[in-house]
Amino acid sequence: MAFTYFFRDLHTLELICDHAIPELQSKPELKIWDAGCAMGPEPYTLAMLLRDRMDQLDFEKVKILATDIDGSDLFDKIIFEAEYPREQVQRIPAEIFEKYFFKVENRDFYRLTAEIRGAVTFQKHNLLTLNSIGKDFGLILCKNVLLHFNEQERIEVIWMFYDALMDGGYLAMEQTQKLPMELADRFEPVVSNARIYQKRSDRY
Repeated sequence: MAFTYFFRDLHTLELICDHAIPELQSKPELKIWDAGCAMGPEPYTLAMLLRDRMDQLDFEKVKILATDIDGSDLFDKIIFEAEYPREQVQRIPAEIFEKYFFKVENRDFYRLTAEIRGAVTFQKHNLLTLNSIGKDFGLILCKNVLLHFNEQERIEVIWMFYDALMDGGYLAMEQTQKLPMELADRFEPVVSNARIYQKRSDRY
């Protein structure tokens, strides 16, 4: 399970909100797959950023499916209850923290609001099975995971992501990961300063 924290790589997440979400927001449902979600900070961060940019009706269309290979009891407890200790939420911008977190009674923990929790669903999943969790995703995030795979595994996993995306859907990876040459004609770079790509048509 990769280490992560709230608002990590905010630059990429904000570029996603600027370039991908306006187009995807017009869809009847905004399906997002966060592959390698660790203990939940990344999908919950994205949910908070989206809520800040959407009205309630549009946000109700957001369905973030977050997956990780970890299936421990600790993982389940933290991620499903969305309760985090003080040290894990201290770097969250104050205006965001005050809007979307509340203190758990008699504990030094803070819990996300029901609206944000409700936008995110979790399940255990091993990317190397190459079995997608679904189809027609508008956005797939896979950050700080692919670096743990060898070159051939990365190619196969990204092919799986390609098949799982809708035409015109978006793929976001960590800055250190380049798109393999084998898939270069299947995706179009969206920006020059982040690894965000748009899927070209299956009929390409």
